[in-house]
Amino acid sequence: MKTYNSTNIRNIAVAGHAGRGKTTLCEAMLYTAGATKRLGKVADGTTVMDYDPEEKKRQASLQSAVACLEWNDVKINLIDTPGLFDFAGGLSEAARAAGCMLIVMDAERTSYDVGAEKAFNAAEVRNLSKIFVINKTDAENANFGNVFEAMQEVHGNKLCPVVVPLIEEGQVRYLVNLSQNKCYEYKDGKSVEVDMPESDKLDTYRDMFNEAVATTSDELMEKYFEGEPFTEVEALTGLLEGVTNGDIYPVYACAADKLEGIDQLLNGLVNLGPSASSKTGETATDKDGNEVELPCDPNGPLAAICFKTIADPFVGKMSFIKVISGTIKADTPCYCARTGESERMGKISIPHGGTLEDSTEITAGDIAVVTKLTGIKTGDTITAASNPLTLKGLTVPTPCYSLAVSAKKKGEEDKIASGLARLMEEDPTISFGTNKETKEQILSGQGEQHIDFIVGKLKSKFGVDVDLAAPKVAYREAIRKTVQVQGKHKKQSGGHGQYGDVWIRFEPTTEPGLQFSEEVFGGSVPKNYFPAVEKGLQDSIEKGVLAGYPMVGLKAVLYDGSYHPVDSSEMAFKTAASLAYKKGVAEADPVLLEPILNVDITVPDENMGDIMGDVTKRRGRVLGMEPVEGSRGLQKLTAEVPEAELSDFPTMLRSTTKGRGSFLTSFARYEEVPANVAQKIIEEANAE
Repeated sequence: MKTYNSTNIRNIAVAGHAGRGKTTLCEAMLYTAGATKRLGKVADGTTVMDYDPEEKKRQASLQSAVACLEWNDVKINLIDTPGLFDFAGGLSEAARAAGCMLIVMDAERTSYDVGAEKAFNAAEVRNLSKIFVINKTDAENANFGNVFEAMQEVHGNKLCPVVVPLIEEGQVRYLVNLSQNKCYEYKDGKSVEVDMPESDKLDTYRDMFNEAVATTSDELMEKYFEGEPFTEVEALTGLLEGVTNGDIYPVYACAADKLEGIDQLLNGLVNLGPSASSKTGETATDKDGNEVELPCDPNGPLAAICFKTIADPFVGKMSFIKVISGTIKADTPCYCARTGESERMGKISIPHGGTLEDSTEITAGDIAVVTKLTGIKTGDTITAASNPLTLKGLTVPTPCYSLAVSAKKKGEEDKIASGLARLMEEDPTISFGTNKETKEQILSGQGEQHIDFIVGKLKSKFGVDVDLAAPKVAYREAIRKTVQVQGKHKKQSGGHGQYGDVWIRFEPTTEPGLQFSEEVFGGSVPKNYFPAVEKGLQDSIEKGVLAGYPMVGLKAVLYDGSYHPVDSSEMAFKTAASLAYKKGVAEADPVLLEPILNVDITVPDENMGDIMGDVTKRRGRVLGMEPVEGSRGLQKLTAEVPEAELSDFPTMLRSTTKGRGSFLTSFARYEEVPANVAQKIIEEANAE
């Protein structure tokens, strides 16, 4: 494929709710443009974008994918994104690389999708242009008008119908392009212009179109008021102005599976989608911390963002690069702004879903894959060592759903760790590490499907089979009253015996761990045995007497004891201290403590009552609520909830809010477990 100037490059993220036909739409555009020789089907596992074995098996997009096409001498980079909320990282990747968000709706639906809302918000954050597609207009239960009205309730008169269907006898007979004022009939995916029919509904859409276009300039507004029709050039000029400024969201009707309206959508992306050069305002930070504005210039200073990584066991590490400024060639040194290290540039390729086409360079505004860049990870800036620049990275969802991972085969723990480390490079929305308290390996992601997908990749790419389980909770134990006890260890076994005798006062304290001191008078316990007594207690607090959890908030005062001049030893006094611990803690009214988390929950107004009720059922305390600034109908609920009660909270929140809710947690403190709950925990721990 030839090198394109940035004015002739369009970077389009294709996003929306799951099941709305995004991948099918991409496939239709690629086929219509001649980028593929056959029209792949999701159900057959033959699409360009869904190339991963797991995607073919599940018949759903699980990661972002990139493919390009050429239309009217313009290169369009399509970035297909998953609609399932567990794979929201794909939308973050696409939004970082794109200049326009193509939001896909379904003509069979009658409401504004949550997935569309999320895609729109992602575009707002990155200041991307927005174009809507209402797909599946050929479906039996399709109703373009109902979906359009639902969208209008959200976006008002910013919505601008450009291509709309005309219905006859319950079927789409024609597609009318209001920007051209032309009517098309489709046969076998090919469009044929026909005479414009009369239709009251069409007149309504035409009025909406003209009004939206008229708002973009005084000249067009004057012409609109005088009742004069816009020329095609005037209409497109007005639309482009409105789309670029964010004042107009064009709407295109199509039936991707039948290739109806795809040619007109491609025309729209070429005519209205912002060129790579028009998306100005990208800034970078130089080595002195100053902000530098970067024009999309192939001869400008080098600054490219790695927006996606794939850990391929055969090809090696694949870094998806969007060049903001400058040009990357095979001999361009790859300097990483994060690490300050340079490496040789790897092989440059143009991505077509799961296949790669060799290329010699990536110019400003374009997207390509560079292989085997070992020091580059998602979000890194590739720049020049002589003029290092740092671009803004990706904003990705925080992992919120965790499971404990264990190897099915003994001895493969290191393979799990190395495999997941590679997959974390590929997917920044997961995290993995060992919980120091429970000694478990914990994998965290966006939800059950996400974790399941990662585990599938771990097996297919790195040959490791794992078991999953709910993570253990790091409980603690403490005492509530002061006691004085003796710990005496006396053993005669021929020759030298063992003798250690201590009297220790155990007290509750607010300090963490063990606070040890001594009040010994008269040398009843020699000073050289004090460290042994403390060591015996330090070892003992690793396990409490109730359920074997670590003891905290314990003050131990050694105040008396006795020794034998021959049989006493450090080991004997260490043992005596552990005996005193077991006896004393058991008598000191021991209790179980649990971690309490601060939970900040973002939730739609209409779901607030349900979520508050659920928090209460989880033994949580609601601390307050406030509107989320700049949002549409969202509230932030602040609460404190026991960690043990939150294992299935992400699933419940997503189900209740239909994907709109989110939450963040942080540790607050430890608190006593209610007696009825504690008894169950103790029984389960002692049964293991």
